[in-house]
Amino acid sequence: MNIELLGTLDVRENGVSITPTAPKPRQVLALLALHADQVVSVAALTEELWGGVPPRSARTTLQTYVLQLRELITAALEHGRPEEGKRRTAKDVLATLPGGYLLDSGDGTSDIREFERLAGVGYRAIDAGDFQGAVRQLRKGLELWTGPAFADVQLGEVLQMEAKRLDETRLCALDQRIEADLRLGRHRDLLAELTVLVNRYPTHENLHGQYMLALHRSGRRSEALAAYQRVRTTLVRELGLEPSADLRRMQRLILMAAPDSALDSASNGGGERLVRSN
Repeated sequence: MNIELLGTLDVRENGVSITPTAPKPRQVLALLALHADQVVSVAALTEELWGGVPPRSARTTLQTYVLQLRELITAALEHGRPEEGKRRTAKDVLATLPGGYLLDSGDGTSDIREFERLAGVGYRAIDAGDFQGAVRQLRKGLELWTGPAFADVQLGEVLQMEAKRLDETRLCALDQRIEADLRLGRHRDLLAELTVLVNRYPTHENLHGQYMLALHRSGRRSEALAAYQRVRTTLVRELGLEPSADLRRMQRLILMAAPDSALDSASNGGGERLVRSN
C-alpha cells in the first residue's frame, strides 16, 4: 500500500486507488491511513465524523463507510492477483478488531513516516555539526509536502488537530533547514524564501530572526532593523507581547555591528561573535 497524506489524499493498494470520492468515507480513510498498522478506535472515528453529537445510527453508518472502503480495496486487489498463497482479502487490508479498525499497509510506504524519518536524520546531522547533510535530508523530507496535510479532505475535530500537528512538524523542519543553510553562509540565497515566509507567518520569531540575519549578512542592515520593528509591532498588536530575548539580542547585535560585518550567530539565539562578511 502507498499512502500520501501530505497534500491531496491518495491511498493505493496494488497500485490502484482506494480513495473514495464521498466526503465521509474519505475522512474515515484519511484517519485510518494516518495511523496505518495501528488500531483506530470507533470512538475516534465517530468523533472525527460527527464531533460530540453523533447520530443514533453512528455505528451502523460507520460500518457502511467501512464496507464501501472494502469494496474499493477488493477491486484493487483483483487488479493484479498475486500467487494464491500470498493473496490478501479486503478484510485483511481493512481489519475489524476489538474496539476499532486497522488499515494494514502490508509494509508499504507512507509519506508522513518518510518525512518524519528524514527530519529525524536531519536533526541528528545538525547536532553533529553536519550542516550539509542536514540540509540534504531536510530538503528531501520537505519535498514530500505537495500542499497542506489532508488538503482535499473535509476535516473533523480529530483530523483538524492532526493537520495542525503535522504543519508544526513541517514548520520545525523548515526552520532547521534554513538554520543549517545560514550556517553554510547561504544568506543571499535565502532572502527570497524568507521574505515569503515572514509574510506568511507574521508572528514566528525564529523565521524573523533568520530573515534579519540574512538581510544583515547581505549588507542590508537598515532593512534588517526595519524588519525587527515590523515584527515587534505585529507581536504587540496581535499578541500583546514584546519580542523574545533572542530577537531583541539579534537587534542589538545588528545595531552594534560595523556596516561590513555579519553576525556569526544562529538565528535561534546562538553565539554572538561578529565576523567579516564575504
